[in-house]
Amino acid sequence: MDQALGPFLGTWTVMMAAMMLPSATPMIRLHRLGADGRLCTQLWSAAFVTGYLIVWASVGIVVWGAGIAASSILMPEQRALAVSAILLLAGVYQFTSVKATCLRACRTPADFLLTHWHRGLSGQLRLGIEHGLYCLGCCWALMALFVGVGAMSLVWAVGIALVVLVEKLRPEGIIFGRIAGTLLIAAAVIVLARPELAMSVGARM
Repeated sequence: MDQALGPFLGTWTVMMAAMMLPSATPMIRLHRLGADGRLCTQLWSAAFVTGYLIVWASVGIVVWGAGIAASSILMPEQRALAVSAILLLAGVYQFTSVKATCLRACRTPADFLLTHWHRGLSGQLRLGIEHGLYCLGCCWALMALFVGVGAMSLVWAVGIALVVLVEKLRPEGIIFGRIAGTLLIAAAVIVLARPELAMSVGARM
């Protein structure tokens, strides 16, 4: 990770917007219905989306710092172990109660808005941040996979975005997520047994 923080955050935030906003579209559309007046609708919606992206932009700072630390600590021969550990973490997290709770909030936008609604423009910013935190709780392990294994490549970005989209929007999303978790755990075991495969799943950061 040899990129300065500013340019990295800009790239990261744009990438997160492209990956995460499609799955948040039902929440954003329903949120717009709560505004009173056309101008208010635009301002409230912008504040909500801004709050949502603030959360993911903040994650970029952690990713940037972790990338610097990993490049100075992790030896090339340790990549297979690191990849296997990230795959296992992402797979196991798919079955946790925290994942289920956060995913439920993302899959039921009406319930989320009814139980978290705040008044005013600043309230919409806060609402967007709260939704972003639930989204982060739902997807952080997949993002660790995207960064640590896929090295933020475009192919991995599309793949992770599709997984998130199906999990949040499709009726079979919960079952799909558990299947994905099982496959990730199996992949962790395979990479641990065949270390040479770690070099084929993504370039190093």
